[in-house]
Amino acid sequence: MGRWICCLCSRVADSLMLLLVLALSCNPSTAATASPSAPHIKPSYSFGRTFLGLDKCNACIGTSICKKFFKEEIRFDTWLSSHLKLPPSYLLSYSGNYTDDAKSWRLVDITRLTSKYRHDRADKRICTSLLKTKTCSLERALRRTHRFQKWLRAKRLTPDLVQGLSSPMLRCPSQRLLDRIVRRYAEVPDAGSIYMDHLTDRDKLRLLYTLSVNSHPILLQIFPDVEGWPFPRYLGSCGRLVVSASTRPLRDFYDAAPEVAADLALQLLAVLRSMGTNDLNYFFYFTHVDAGTFGVFSNGHLFIRDASTLGIIDKEEGSQMIDGQQEYKDIFSCLTVDCQSAFVSCNSIREKHSLIMVCQELLPKLLKGKFLQPVQEKIDSFLQHCADGLTDDQGVNEAVAKLAELLKPLRSCDSRFAYRYPDCKYSDKY
Repeated sequence: MGRWICCLCSRVADSLMLLLVLALSCNPSTAATASPSAPHIKPSYSFGRTFLGLDKCNACIGTSICKKFFKEEIRFDTWLSSHLKLPPSYLLSYSGNYTDDAKSWRLVDITRLTSKYRHDRADKRICTSLLKTKTCSLERALRRTHRFQKWLRAKRLTPDLVQGLSSPMLRCPSQRLLDRIVRRYAEVPDAGSIYMDHLTDRDKLRLLYTLSVNSHPILLQIFPDVEGWPFPRYLGSCGRLVVSASTRPLRDFYDAAPEVAADLALQLLAVLRSMGTNDLNYFFYFTHVDAGTFGVFSNGHLFIRDASTLGIIDKEEGSQMIDGQQEYKDIFSCLTVDCQSAFVSCNSIREKHSLIMVCQELLPKLLKGKFLQPVQEKIDSFLQHCADGLTDDQGVNEAVAKLAELLKPLRSCDSRFAYRYPDCKYSDKY
């Protein structure tokens, strides 16, 4: 009896299901309502590990800002296009936009440590010199090196661990400077100690690689803008890309109005002065300057845009590099430069070294033909005295002081100079 009832219930259920299907097929509007809507596909970057350089990690800078790339909170197009197309991978730097709330965006610079050609050549050199193959796991090859094995055993970053690296920042290292690097290394979440216990093997390789290729991102981390240092803010890195606050290169202002040129020239002299005299007793000097070394924010404030050629001498402790250590060379010494390149002696760096280079290379292009006579003639004369001061530091100081006094009244006080406006209306200090 129970079996017969089960069969009857089953047949009734089948009949009801058939009627429902027929009813839906006869009513197109009902069928359309029941059917799930097609999902809306949002356009996005086709990010690849290769473009970002993540496929090279841990021979890379870090991964602290990767999430923002993949969440499209960093975009390469300056006009926030909805097409989201990636730029060519061979460029050294890109202009982009950055957001924390998906509503307000700010300009950022996205840069590589070096050109794609140099990166590729260095990667090939690692494989051929260390493993005798054309391609390899960069991390596995670098881990085998004598230098990195010393890093793994070390509790503290000491001068012998960075000997022979090509970065100007590390040519005359003090223990105080190296402690600052470890303590403020921003690619790890729990920085703060001078000891490397909080760094994993992966972190140590990333730090060593960055110092070997280009120390620019490290300088931005250990001398942050919020403490008054003239560098753009470091926002993070992903693979082999660094993200920092955006500045326009000084070259964009060579045709600027006379009052803008005068203001930038005075700022440039002030930055160089602060690099030689500061509360921490570090002496900063440039090994090279060009039109892209300095940059200007949207508020008119001038900063050091590219710190890759910046050297540091500790006036408090001096250099603690042992004689002969600068000549030590290994694969990390040759990732971006010729291994035969000679190091400049720490003792040969003069106090006015950077000032003379700026007077030779940058200020003439910024101030040339901007002012009426006899002012222009005086400016040109002071610049020439500064540029020729190869053996006379006192003469350079006097020429620069006179140049600054001549330029101050040539500035104007208006909203174009937001970094000092409206304060400049009420105080001669600005």
